Amino acid sequence: MEARAIQRHIGIPATKVRQVIDLIRGKPVEEALSILQYLPQLSAGIIEKTLRSAIANATRQDDDEEMEGPVVDVEDLFVSRIQADQGRTLKRMRPRARGTSDRIMKRQSHVTIIVPTVGMMLCHRSCR
Repeated sequence: MEARAIQRHIGIPATKVRQVIDLIRGKPVEEALSILQYLPQLSAGIIEKTLRSAIANATRQDDDEEMEGPVVDVEDLFVSRIQADQGRTLKRMRPRARGTSDRIMKRQSHVTIIVPTVGMMLCHRSCR
């Protein structure tokens, strides 16, 4: 089972978000949070918020009465998959000389973070 968190319609282009997510892909969540905390990029704060949501989703799945099995420890979680997809593009016009105009493309993106729970963690440890 895996826990996921999705942040949609971020007002930052996907290419700029990918620069940040490449730094934390495959790392333990505590290390990823410490990396994101000190990055100067605007997208680092948004990705940190989404990662905290994925961690909360993983621990919340464990709290349900229907779930049986070992307890999910936050120290054992890692970022298994993280991706930034292109969202919609807002098109704006900027007036130019002689009555013409240029098009301004304001690009948005979607971020998906997947954090595996107990079953996937055992496979990750044995595959190292």
